[in-house]
Amino acid sequence: MTSFLIKGVSVVGGPATDLRLRDGTVAEVGPDLPTTDAEVIDAAGLVALPGLVDMHTHLREPGREDAETVATGSRAAALGGYTAVCAMANTDPVADTAGVVEQVWRLGRRAGLVDVQPVGAVTVGLRGERLSELGAMAESAAAVRIFSDDGHCVADPRLMRRALEYVKAFDGVIAQHAEEPRLTEGAQMHEGEVSARLGLTGWPAVAEEAIIARDALLAEHVGARLHICHVSTAGSVELIRAAKARGVRVSAEVTPHHLLLTDDRVGGYDPVFKVNPPLRTERDVAALREAVRDGVIDVIATDHAPHTVEDKECEWAYARPGMLGLQTALSVALSVFGPDWRLLADRLSCQPARLAGLTGHGVDPAPGAPANLTLVDPAAQVTVEPAELASRSRNTPYAGLQLPGRVVATFLRGEPTVLDGKAVK
Repeated sequence: MTSFLIKGVSVVGGPATDLRLRDGTVAEVGPDLPTTDAEVIDAAGLVALPGLVDMHTHLREPGREDAETVATGSRAAALGGYTAVCAMANTDPVADTAGVVEQVWRLGRRAGLVDVQPVGAVTVGLRGERLSELGAMAESAAAVRIFSDDGHCVADPRLMRRALEYVKAFDGVIAQHAEEPRLTEGAQMHEGEVSARLGLTGWPAVAEEAIIARDALLAEHVGARLHICHVSTAGSVELIRAAKARGVRVSAEVTPHHLLLTDDRVGGYDPVFKVNPPLRTERDVAALREAVRDGVIDVIATDHAPHTVEDKECEWAYARPGMLGLQTALSVALSVFGPDWRLLADRLSCQPARLAGLTGHGVDPAPGAPANLTLVDPAAQVTVEPAELASRSRNTPYAGLQLPGRVVATFLRGEPTVLDGKAVK
């Protein structure tokens, strides 16, 4: 195993120092460390962050390898500064058994670029009718701790209660896609002034908020852990804030696109901006940003959702919802919050690692810590070119946009997965 000496780096925005990586850990931290027997990386002007952790990634394998594979998604993640991702369950077959989650876990290990932690389905086939093999998935080699029917809401309150009760036994988490389906039938975008002008069926904010309110009460009653996926409305923020104030064990995530983009983007009917939940209003975006700052929203998660050209470059009504996110998330967050490195490290790494139970991730580079880290050039400006992304798909909403920050290097347990901005494997 090669020893690396990272010279003159700022650790989470602190003063410049040196980091020695050896045997999978940060062996030394300090100024002017000797260069003996080490590969030296000049990191003057760069910032070292704990390796990013994504709680919400769609890798599509098994079943839709034409859109993404564990290997291509892992490469995109590493290039985005990630060292671990949680792979959602809506694959084909659905990740609702120990066998499927172990398959995804092994594919991640084979790719070797990031730690791939499978998310198990809450219900069999994501159909919302009966619970899947929650205990078997938790006891499998993949050691699943997060369960989600993402893409579908667990709409039945009795089933949701049973799921919360079940995972409480091993401190698992139910991650809810908050969408009351009877309020979103035929919905195409956010319900508001823009949808009325465009003549598109609206997706009302209350469809998200009603499920969050219900599930916060259920989690409070049961005493179990609840996580709210891709929060998108100002009302949702206030419901989560109130639940946390009562001591409910609830956490929440927001996507980069919901922090930056609004429903105005739909005006050109470009399906690249079709997503679930939909892009909301400027008022919602402002509320989400403030919630990230004050900790009501714990995590920035990508909801990386690759789609083929056929599924995206078509009429708006027939297009699949979803956007790429892994390679642009840090830059979007940097554009929104500026170089608040402590905030970015916390929301993009420390908190998601803690909530997902990913030991060894989300830890600041310090002596004895696992060497999972990313080096960022905050002075760089990068123009997003879809054809240059590592994902098998090209459905980024940021095409042509210039964003701040560039991931220069990523290390997984002391071994580089990215050097000089390029994937090592």
